[in-house]
Amino acid sequence: MTGGVTVEPAPPKEARDHRVRRRRPRLRLALAAAALVAAGGVAAVAVFGDGGGSGAGAATGLPPATAKVTKQTLKDTRTEDGRLGYGPAHTATSQAKGTLTNLPESGDEITRGHALYEVDGDPVVLMYGSKPSYRPLRIGTEGSDVKRFEANLSALGYDGFTVDDEYTADTADAVQEWQDDIGVAETGIVDLGRVAFADGPVRVDTVQANAGEPAAPGKKVLDYTGTAKAVTVELDTADQRMAKEGAAVEVTLPEDKTVAAKIDEVTTVIEPGEQNEDPTTKVEVTIWLASGKAKKAAAGYALASVDVTFTAGERESVLTVPVSALVALREGGFGVEVVNGGTSSYVPVETGLFADGKVEVSGQGIAEGVLVGVPK
Repeated sequence: MTGGVTVEPAPPKEARDHRVRRRRPRLRLALAAAALVAAGGVAAVAVFGDGGGSGAGAATGLPPATAKVTKQTLKDTRTEDGRLGYGPAHTATSQAKGTLTNLPESGDEITRGHALYEVDGDPVVLMYGSKPSYRPLRIGTEGSDVKRFEANLSALGYDGFTVDDEYTADTADAVQEWQDDIGVAETGIVDLGRVAFADGPVRVDTVQANAGEPAAPGKKVLDYTGTAKAVTVELDTADQRMAKEGAAVEVTLPEDKTVAAKIDEVTTVIEPGEQNEDPTTKVEVTIWLASGKAKKAAAGYALASVDVTFTAGERESVLTVPVSALVALREGGFGVEVVNGGTSSYVPVETGLFADGKVEVSGQGIAEGVLVGVPK
């Protein structure tokens, strides 16, 4: 006995070969490594002997420390840098020939029925819709583009026609009235390039042309965004699991103002490489601050850096142990070393969600308050 501690003689080699030992995590099994790295945790790994099946295996000696099995709600979260602004920018390109005679300024907000820019002194009018114009509209034209235009004409207060897929003489009469109001020739025909469609009101982001330059189909005129505040986040493709449309997120604004929001759009973006570098693929997440509270909180900021907390998974009222309590079993899977008084044994467990250094576990004899072994 030394210092009150009994030192037992070393067992013979045969006994040592069959003894169950708890190892430190210098060399982790591949299966354990994958799960633990995903959870951001490090666990000591033991090889659980030949007990097999669902039976518990005896441990030799007691672990250096213990932790209780606890019941809690686990959240797999990650916080990423985001940009507060007006969401993704889109490009307005000319569909008409002529000369650009008037352009808006960066920051201008434009709504339905107003000029986005001018060609040859005539306005290119903003209307709302998810698809661009692709042909002139005249009596006899049929299709969803007719209905989209007629819906806008009706929303601007013009009537005497039916909003449907058919461009009729009644539609042409209303168009002539509209053309008179915007100051262009009253032909009753909507020329290609007279209207520019966007999802809603727009805010001019950057102007890519100058007054006096020629306008031609395909010429980039300006970039625009929506008028509502939005947060955009760029994620690596490996983190795409964090971004699901409709999923709840928490946005922390400057001065630690926190608002709840939801993911509206998830888009894959390919960024060209510089010089001889390969292009990189990113996941762009857009979060519109649509609630009254979010709008009010963000109103004082035009552009700002923010933090966005994503939740990839959540499990309510589950049994958890520290990730470091897991041991890799020789026959596969994981177990924990359950301590009962002066003895301990290895018990197989099923693992669930990993988060914040904890892991969800279940198994025979695993209950709230049970002691399990952990490294010091």
